[in-house]
Amino acid sequence: MEIVPQNKHKILALLEKGVKIPNPMTLYVDDDVQIDQISGNGVTIYPGCRIYGSKTAISEGAQIGFEGPVTMEDCQVGAHVELKGGYFRKSVFLEKATMGSGAHVREGTILEEQSSGAHCVGLKQTILFPFATLGSLINFCDCLLSGGTSRKDHSEVGSSYIHFNFSASGDKITPSLFGDVPRGVMLNQPPIFLGGQGGAVGPLRLGFGNVVSAGTILRKDVLNERRLIMGKAHRGGELPLALNRYAGLSRMLEKNLFYLAGLVALEQWYRYVRRDFFHGEELGYLVYKGALDNLKLAREERIKRLKMVAEKIPESVHQDNSDTTGNRNLQFYRNIDDVCCVFDDDRELSSVNKYRDPFLKALAVQKRDQGPDYISVIQSLPEAVSKEGTKWLETIVDDRCEKAAGFLPAMNLFGKSD
Repeated sequence: MEIVPQNKHKILALLEKGVKIPNPMTLYVDDDVQIDQISGNGVTIYPGCRIYGSKTAISEGAQIGFEGPVTMEDCQVGAHVELKGGYFRKSVFLEKATMGSGAHVREGTILEEQSSGAHCVGLKQTILFPFATLGSLINFCDCLLSGGTSRKDHSEVGSSYIHFNFSASGDKITPSLFGDVPRGVMLNQPPIFLGGQGGAVGPLRLGFGNVVSAGTILRKDVLNERRLIMGKAHRGGELPLALNRYAGLSRMLEKNLFYLAGLVALEQWYRYVRRDFFHGEELGYLVYKGALDNLKLAREERIKRLKMVAEKIPESVHQDNSDTTGNRNLQFYRNIDDVCCVFDDDRELSSVNKYRDPFLKALAVQKRDQGPDYISVIQSLPEAVSKEGTKWLETIVDDRCEKAAGFLPAMNLFGKSD
């Protein structure tokens, strides 16, 4: 009996396009996969791979499954990306991004140019800015990492690092910002280093240029920059456990709103700055659309998690004897929909055009001089222009945070502490 591969006609079509498939008999290509969304220019798909989804796109020079089988579902893969082994779902990988074998990468994840992970890295709702590097045996979900200027000067997460993104109460309002969006996109900030066998308890924020020593568990913000941060172990003991009390809800909300505002700013950056760079590539329009889709997924995830906590507030207030905390938290419960609407996709954000338009005009001049390479253009911007772009994005972040906080006056967000 002759053994034929699944969807033989699609595999033959890939071979005819020039895709290198060393062992076609071992390749599985799902019915929904669109052959015209896989480049024939330098793409190699190694034995044992499985490809699913009508949204899957694989750009020129991509190497899929060199170290072990890859399962890919509705991912958009940029030029010269290497996915060496593992499972990848609804994620985007920009030019020259790399993931080692044993990876587990899921929706809401974007790896920008030249970012990478070694073996056995788990990501979900994760955004890595260019050059960011992850070691091995890492769980780094629900966070954004920026900082660094090149592959030799990059933000790095040491092996066996964990971003703790799930509370004892079963909540995930835990997104953390390592660096930020408005300055991070300019690719001119000092890198962040998170030492191996350490972790961060989300939600928190960490400033650029900070070095966290190996084994340290971050539990609070460090917004000062260029610091060496060394943690210490908790003192042993035993305390009563009170779940779903949310006494520190204001602090957690600040982190979530700031993170959401950063996502809005990043969407604007993609729409007005990155778009034309993508459209100059063979399948760039698909990668660009995938990035926007994942930014939307990231926003929706954060909003969903906030609403899940809001649903618990009435019961929490019933358990809590503090009238002040209860009234404050009930305001969050009653106004959650208004708060979340602040972060709806507003493509224009006309209130910040006065900062955006001068920056885009200067950017256009730089693109004419520097050519189509995104990183080269951004890093060659004069300092004054970079600051103009940062001001544009900071205004978006401040505007969104201020509007959201306006629905929660009793919580004293972005000002007084709880």
